[in-house]
Amino acid sequence: MSDLIFRISQNIVLGSYTISRLPQNVKVWGSRFMIVMDPVLKEVGLQDKVLQPLLERKIEYFIYENITDGANTKEIEQALMLAQQGRVHGIIAAGGSKALHLGAAVAALYNENHSVYDYMDGAVPTTASLPLICIPTTMRAPYVFTPFVPVVDSRSRQTKLLKVQSGLCKLVLWDSNLAMTLTDNQKASISIETLCLAVEAYISQKATFFSDMFAEKAAELLSYGMDGAKSLEITTPPEILLAQGGCLASVAAASSSAGVASLLAMTINSRYSISRSLVAAILFPYILEDARQFKAERVEKIGRLMGVIPEGVENAEAVTAFADNIRQRLAKANLPVRLKDLSVSVDQLALAAEDAGQLDIVNSLPRSMTTDDLFDILKQAF
Repeated sequence: MSDLIFRISQNIVLGSYTISRLPQNVKVWGSRFMIVMDPVLKEVGLQDKVLQPLLERKIEYFIYENITDGANTKEIEQALMLAQQGRVHGIIAAGGSKALHLGAAVAALYNENHSVYDYMDGAVPTTASLPLICIPTTMRAPYVFTPFVPVVDSRSRQTKLLKVQSGLCKLVLWDSNLAMTLTDNQKASISIETLCLAVEAYISQKATFFSDMFAEKAAELLSYGMDGAKSLEITTPPEILLAQGGCLASVAAASSSAGVASLLAMTINSRYSISRSLVAAILFPYILEDARQFKAERVEKIGRLMGVIPEGVENAEAVTAFADNIRQRLAKANLPVRLKDLSVSVDQLALAAEDAGQLDIVNSLPRSMTTDDLFDILKQAF
């Protein structure tokens, strides 16, 4: 188990209707902001929930919502130019991962003088960042807590990990009501992806007693949110339980590491714009089975915390039961259970595996893995 090195600077506000407290939280950093807004929020009627409190408190802002293909370098350049021209005091990023990662990149590079592509090639920002305020509209946001942000290099469609300044994100405002517009399929796939994230953090080589604490509680809360609490004493609504579990899973993954499913889902999404949550959810059972030989005890413990392993079933059989439970959840939610159902070819998956093998996250996986090992898992799931 790795040594614990703990640093977290984000102020986390989580609950119902916390979005109404946005102005009182952001005014300490300035009075003029650029809002990186996921265009989906306008479609589902959530945009005004973010903007109205700012209007009422007379905080100036302008919106950037030209997010067509995720946090890629072309869109980062465009948003960065607008932020600099607007002389903003901070960045508010609201939405899913695309908006959060784009907002983080703009905040990190705002005072830099070099090309965005220099940082794609490994340069590290040396100036102070703008304050970043993140408003996730799904139940997970692991990369707002890490010293890097995944972005897409438009030249190659490869995922790159942009190094960012310590303390970049000042506030994560998690309003569970913002996730209530998700469809049942979206909620199911993101819930499974978030559970996968917690398990990945738990079985990573970088896991510590601290990350374990967050991962275990995350799995328990996520199971309550997905299946209902087993005790009448727990009356918390499912959407709050899922938000709580997602927050803890995100902190666990940031203090430990994301794993194989998250890594491959990221590179497949960058290359082919296929849903990251669906890819991770499909890969999750195979990740559990891969861990059967060397992390069976830890996988079993998470499964028992969730109550998905029958009494008397232990060790390798317990891991199999856990994996089967995830496949049953996918089938029950009418979600794809094979990668081939996502209209992606084996050749395309091979390229995504190569991309994954070049990212630093590969050094934190539960076991040493080559590009061939990553591709083997993709072939199994195909």
